[in-house]
Amino acid sequence: MSLLPPDPRRLRAILGYLDERLAENETLATYLRIQRDTVLAALAEAERPARQRPRRQGKGNGPLPGLTPPRVRTGYVVQQKRTPTGPEPALIHLADCTMVQGTPHRIRADEARAALTDPTVEPCTFCRPDTELGTDLA
Repeated sequence: MSLLPPDPRRLRAILGYLDERLAENETLATYLRIQRDTVLAALAEAERPARQRPRRQGKGNGPLPGLTPPRVRTGYVVQQKRTPTGPEPALIHLADCTMVQGTPHRIRADEARAALTDPTVEPCTFCRPDTELGTDLA
Protein backbone atom coordinates (compact mmCIF):
# COMPACT_ATOMS: atom_id res chain seq x y z
CA MET A 1 0.00 0.00 0.00
CA SER A 2 1.88 3.03 -1.21
CA LEU A 3 -1.00 5.44 -0.64
CA LEU A 4 -0.76 5.46 3.16
CA PRO A 5 -0.85 8.85 4.88
CA PRO A 6 2.51 10.10 6.18
CA ASP A 7 1.38 11.25 9.64
CA PRO A 8 1.43 8.93 12.69
CA ARG A 9 -2.09 9.90 13.88
CA ARG A 10 -3.81 8.58 10.75
CA LEU A 11 -1.50 5.58 10.50
CA ARG A 12 -2.43 4.64 14.10
CA ALA A 13 -6.14 5.01 13.23
CA ILE A 14 -5.72 2.69 10.23
CA LEU A 15 -3.78 0.21 12.35
CA GLY A 16 -6.51 0.29 15.02
CA TYR A 17 -9.19 -0.36 12.40
CA LEU A 18 -7.25 -3.32 10.97
CA ASP A 19 -6.68 -4.76 14.47
CA GLU A 20 -10.44 -4.56 15.16
CA ARG A 21 -11.26 -6.40 11.92
CA LEU A 22 -8.72 -9.11 12.78
CA ALA A 23 -10.20 -9.54 16.28
CA GLU A 24 -13.75 -9.75 14.88
CA ASN A 25 -12.72 -12.46 12.43
CA GLU A 26 -10.61 -14.50 14.84
CA THR A 27 -13.52 -16.81 15.67
CA LEU A 28 -14.13 -17.50 11.99
CA ALA A 29 -10.42 -18.05 11.41
CA THR A 30 -10.28 -20.56 14.29
CA TYR A 31 -13.30 -22.45 12.94
CA LEU A 32 -11.82 -22.55 9.44
CA ARG A 33 -8.48 -23.82 10.80
CA ILE A 34 -10.29 -26.64 12.64
CA GLN A 35 -12.24 -27.54 9.51
CA ARG A 36 -9.06 -27.44 7.41
CA ASP A 37 -7.28 -29.77 9.85
CA THR A 38 -10.23 -32.17 9.73
CA VAL A 39 -10.18 -32.20 5.92
CA LEU A 40 -6.41 -32.75 5.89
CA ALA A 41 -6.80 -35.73 8.26
CA ALA A 42 -9.57 -37.19 6.08
CA LEU A 43 -7.44 -36.67 2.97
CA ALA A 44 -4.48 -38.42 4.59
CA GLU A 45 -6.78 -41.31 5.56
CA ALA A 46 -8.24 -41.52 2.05
CA GLU A 47 -4.80 -41.53 0.43
CA ARG A 48 -3.47 -44.25 2.74
CA PRO A 49 -3.47 -47.70 1.09
CA ALA A 50 -6.50 -49.81 2.04
CA ARG A 51 -4.36 -52.49 3.73
CA GLN A 52 -3.01 -49.90 6.20
CA ARG A 53 -6.43 -48.53 7.21
CA PRO A 54 -8.04 -49.84 10.38
CA ARG A 55 -11.16 -51.95 9.84
CA ARG A 56 -14.49 -50.33 10.67
CA GLN A 57 -16.77 -51.94 13.18
CA GLY A 58 -20.42 -52.70 12.42
CA LYS A 59 -22.37 -52.94 9.19
CA GLY A 60 -23.09 -50.32 6.58
CA ASN A 61 -21.83 -46.83 6.34
CA GLY A 62 -24.20 -45.15 8.83
CA PRO A 63 -24.10 -41.42 9.55
CA LEU A 64 -20.81 -39.56 9.44
CA PRO A 65 -19.01 -39.30 12.77
CA GLY A 66 -19.87 -36.12 14.63
CA LEU A 67 -23.02 -35.55 12.61
CA THR A 68 -26.47 -36.34 13.91
CA PRO A 69 -29.33 -37.11 11.56
CA PRO A 70 -32.23 -34.65 11.64
CA ARG A 71 -34.84 -35.41 14.27
CA VAL A 72 -38.12 -36.83 13.12
CA ARG A 73 -40.94 -34.46 13.93
CA THR A 74 -43.45 -36.22 16.09
CA GLY A 75 -46.81 -34.61 16.47
CA TYR A 76 -48.07 -31.25 17.57
CA VAL A 77 -48.62 -29.35 20.79
CA VAL A 78 -50.79 -26.40 21.77
CA GLN A 79 -49.44 -23.71 24.08
CA GLN A 80 -51.83 -21.47 25.94
CA LYS A 81 -50.67 -18.25 27.58
CA ARG A 82 -52.46 -16.35 30.28
CA THR A 83 -51.41 -12.80 31.07
CA PRO A 84 -52.63 -10.15 33.54
CA THR A 85 -54.57 -8.55 30.69
CA GLY A 86 -56.25 -11.82 29.68
CA PRO A 87 -55.37 -14.84 27.58
CA GLU A 88 -53.24 -14.45 24.48
CA PRO A 89 -53.95 -16.42 21.32
CA ALA A 90 -53.03 -20.08 21.70
CA LEU A 91 -50.03 -21.24 19.66
CA ILE A 92 -49.69 -24.50 17.77
CA HIS A 93 -46.14 -25.89 17.63
CA LEU A 94 -44.42 -28.95 16.26
CA ALA A 95 -43.78 -31.22 19.22
CA ASP A 96 -40.00 -30.75 19.01
CA CYS A 97 -40.10 -26.94 18.70
CA THR A 98 -37.62 -25.19 20.96
CA MET A 99 -39.82 -22.11 21.33
CA VAL A 100 -42.54 -23.80 23.38
CA GLN A 101 -43.09 -22.10 26.73
CA GLY A 102 -44.92 -23.39 29.78
CA THR A 103 -46.69 -26.73 29.74
CA PRO A 104 -47.92 -27.60 26.27
CA HIS A 105 -50.64 -30.15 25.54
CA ARG A 106 -50.15 -32.83 22.90
CA ILE A 107 -52.68 -32.86 20.07
CA ARG A 108 -53.13 -34.96 16.94
CA ALA A 109 -52.51 -33.60 13.43
CA ASP A 110 -56.24 -33.40 12.67
CA GLU A 111 -56.82 -31.46 15.91
CA ALA A 112 -53.98 -29.06 15.07
CA ARG A 113 -55.37 -28.56 11.55
CA ALA A 114 -58.83 -27.81 12.94
CA ALA A 115 -57.44 -25.50 15.66
CA LEU A 116 -55.61 -23.40 13.07
CA THR A 117 -58.97 -22.45 11.53
CA ASP A 118 -59.91 -20.74 14.81
CA PRO A 119 -59.04 -17.01 14.80
CA THR A 120 -57.86 -17.20 18.43
CA VAL A 121 -55.22 -19.82 17.55
CA GLU A 122 -52.00 -18.99 15.70
CA PRO A 123 -49.19 -21.15 14.30
CA CYS A 124 -45.70 -20.75 15.74
CA THR A 125 -43.67 -18.53 13.42
CA PHE A 126 -40.49 -20.46 14.30
CA CYS A 127 -41.41 -24.10 13.59
CA ARG A 128 -44.27 -23.36 11.15
CA PRO A 129 -46.68 -26.25 11.89
CA ASP A 130 -49.13 -24.76 9.37
CA THR A 131 -46.63 -25.52 6.59
CA GLU A 132 -46.18 -29.06 7.87
CA LEU A 133 -49.95 -29.51 7.99
CA GLY A 134 -50.54 -27.90 4.60
CA THR A 135 -52.73 -25.14 6.00
CA ASP A 136 -50.43 -22.15 5.52
CA LEU A 137 -52.05 -19.29 3.70
CA ALA A 138 -48.82 -17.66 2.51
